[in-house]
Amino acid sequence: MTQQPAPAPVGLDHERLWQVISTQRRNVADLLDELSDEEWHHPSLCAGWTVRDVAAHLTLQQLGFSELIATMLHWRGTMDRTVQHAARRRAASWTTGQLSATIRTMADSRRHTLVVTELETLIDIMVHGQDIALPLGRRLDLPPDAAAAAASRTLAMRWPPPLPSVRIVRRFGLVATDVAWSAGTGPQVVGPISALLLISCGRTVALPQLSGDGIPELAAALS
Repeated sequence: MTQQPAPAPVGLDHERLWQVISTQRRNVADLLDELSDEEWHHPSLCAGWTVRDVAAHLTLQQLGFSELIATMLHWRGTMDRTVQHAARRRAASWTTGQLSATIRTMADSRRHTLVVTELETLIDIMVHGQDIALPLGRRLDLPPDAAAAAASRTLAMRWPPPLPSVRIVRRFGLVATDVAWSAGTGPQVVGPISALLLISCGRTVALPQLSGDGIPELAAALS
């Protein structure tokens, strides 16, 4: 099996990373404040998750040791199901105002959940912000440099265990059109780095933004 080259590095220093996280959190909170009750209950891009569930999940980006232990006490057989259960419990017990206010309050904090790095925090807010915005026809812009750093981390991830989509996307040669970034070899997939990030995270809604000879195979594999 031919080893895939690592994603081309993109510079994103510590200060810039947290600046982007802060801005993205404020933008998500502003969007949430505009939503109707119906929109809060609209399906997100995460299968089985509503917009409210995803917003609740974003309030869980700063779990310390005791909070992680409390979450694990509600183990649901897999990490994904356990995380979803925690988000749904909070979504059910908090008001929409509490959810958006908490995300805004977190904006300038540099804490992150104990078992992950700050890069996972970046990926979380960027991708889940799109999970909320896109199904509602809203727009949240992603800075290309930050999206490139998030895509590099997503494709290189070993822990936490990568999404199934990551194993698929690694088989293709990805080339961004709006930032100097590329990854992998194989059939080519070309497009904005935000779309490449979303595809790497299994969000097939981004497929129409992409082109290249690898698109038919990628679409079939992700389906």
